[in-house]
Amino acid sequence: MNLTEQIKEMALHNGVTYFGVADLSNAKEAILNQGGSEIAGFSHCISLGISLINHIVDQLPRRSEQSVAMNYRHHAYDIINQRLDLAASVISGFIQQQGYAVFPVPASKHTDNERICAIFSHKMGASLAGLGWIGKSCLLITPGSGPRVRWVSVLTDASIEPTGQLMEERCGDCTACVDVCPMKAFTGRPFYKEEPREVRYDARRCEKYFKSMKAKGQIEVCGMCLYICPYGRKQGTTI
Repeated sequence: MNLTEQIKEMALHNGVTYFGVADLSNAKEAILNQGGSEIAGFSHCISLGISLINHIVDQLPRRSEQSVAMNYRHHAYDIINQRLDLAASVISGFIQQQGYAVFPVPASKHTDNERICAIFSHKMGASLAGLGWIGKSCLLITPGSGPRVRWVSVLTDASIEPTGQLMEERCGDCTACVDVCPMKAFTGRPFYKEEPREVRYDARRCEKYFKSMKAKGQIEVCGMCLYICPYGRKQGTTI
């Protein structure tokens, strides 16, 4: 069993639904611009994803009900992120023991409040690993679970084998995520890696929406773009 297979087995044992490895050599500039030279120094990304509970996601149109919002925030955000971070930590420790450099990127932490982004894009890593494509909602869309997956990334210089290639976008003419957004944060433009995120998505509108919820004493939950995607509503799973 090679190193990639060992890591995948460990990931599955830790409850991961999606596993992929990406060669980052073709994304150096984007990684450098977002995370700096230290992050851009890693050659590979291990992407780990856990599917959300469909019934909880399907309740999101009723997110104004406190019980629905609380359940989603707890099970589809807090708990899933903890599980992802734990899996990433376990795998990172194993890779380090093999003599390689490793850096687990937290599942959901903004490190740049100005650009509203993390130090590394989990969606980019997962797409480069061939696990899905970036949709008009700027979410990673998997063929089996749509965007109903949360992600974590483990960056490393280990000699591991990439698991897939970039997947072609399959959204077509669908604009369900664009139309359902309460803040009209999406322009409907498909993803092109050469273009900045701002031509597709205004992250500040989402931030404003969540801040307004918090000011009203509400639980900060939306997720309608995640809920409405036809690929997610198929209720399928894959690995």
